[in-house]
Amino acid sequence: MRRAHLLGLGFMAPALLIVCLFFLAPVIMTAVFSFTNMSSGTGISGGAYEVTEKTVRQLPERGFPQAKAEMLAQDVYRIDPAGLTALEAGYGKALADEVGKSLSGKTFNGRRDLERALKKMKARPRSIREIKVAADLFKRSVLNTRYETEDAFVAAIADLDLRLDTSERTLLSKVAYTGWTWTTENYELIATLPSTIRAAANTLTYVGFTLAFNVGFGLFLALATFYLPGAQAATFRAIWILPRILPPVIYIMMWKWLTWDTGFISSFLSNFDVTPRNWMLHSDINAWVSVVLINGFVGASLGMILFSSALRAIPSSILYASEVDGASRLQQIWYIILPQLRWPILFTTAYQTLSLLTSFDYIYLSTDGGPGSSTEVWALYTFHTALNNYGGALQYGLGAALALVLVVIGIAASLVYLRLFNFDKLVAKPRIEQ
Repeated sequence: MRRAHLLGLGFMAPALLIVCLFFLAPVIMTAVFSFTNMSSGTGISGGAYEVTEKTVRQLPERGFPQAKAEMLAQDVYRIDPAGLTALEAGYGKALADEVGKSLSGKTFNGRRDLERALKKMKARPRSIREIKVAADLFKRSVLNTRYETEDAFVAAIADLDLRLDTSERTLLSKVAYTGWTWTTENYELIATLPSTIRAAANTLTYVGFTLAFNVGFGLFLALATFYLPGAQAATFRAIWILPRILPPVIYIMMWKWLTWDTGFISSFLSNFDVTPRNWMLHSDINAWVSVVLINGFVGASLGMILFSSALRAIPSSILYASEVDGASRLQQIWYIILPQLRWPILFTTAYQTLSLLTSFDYIYLSTDGGPGSSTEVWALYTFHTALNNYGGALQYGLGAALALVLVVIGIAASLVYLRLFNFDKLVAKPRIEQ
């Protein structure tokens, strides 16, 4: 490798490192998380094994015997060597020997039954409180008891003498595990849940209408200001660029002041006896019109800047020559300007498509996907699922799967655009230089 190549590689190394850390690594981690059932219930670290009342309710629904599930919920007290050893350490050998001789091997369904048996011992503790403490030494229930390892949990279950077979023991361990597990259920849910199908349909509607508006309107603004005198054109461009440079929160607040039931539109229409309403959230159609216009004006500002710059690069001699030949404005635009703007239109369309697919900040601030879920697009649905669920149960794994689907769609859309606009031909050297 030549020294110049090594020098270039050295300059590119920081950029490659940043790409790996801030793009590839998050994508890889998202792909990994998408194959788990991570949630706010499981956490992102390893879990433990615990039988709760919820576990007891779930087990019969998944094929676990009802009677054995009910036994898991019971407080079981068994007189065994471990309990007798603890009793001897706490209350003396005399009591331990007496209990072992008369009660060894017996099981009591409840502490009260065992307390009655202990009260009959000659060496029993004097106070009721001490008898209760002594009885707890023989408690063998697993309900609401946390076990850090599966081996400890299985050993505790075996101590209950439930006589579980291998499949029942495996099912119990799986249901009792509080941490995350590997699964493909997230992708099955994406294919079947009505909410994901609705989010996909909303995304198609949002991207289609908003893209057509911001590219078309941006091109119209660029062409309209191109034929204006310089000072007037600069003034109009400065006005239309406001949606792009305003902070999103301020921009959305202006829209809300405009569309609220006490806003400008309602106040103006009240002069014509029109009932005040929230013109942004009154109906699904109102919400969609607001979402498309809000995002469309922002995108149109960017398109106007790019198209105006590209227009200024067209040699004026070509336009003058067309005017000498009698071409009208429309003919200039159709036969000269639009072919010259093919590459800026490709770039703007591709950039805006990817931006619309992945961004949801303006929708979140304006309608938050409402009314209902009528304007909840895929990216916002992913955010709500993984990080801001109304019910409080955050589903990190399902959210990661939704995000990964969006990444795949974005890459596929980029490839389609490059193919559709013949990217290789656009970036090829002019034939005169070959």
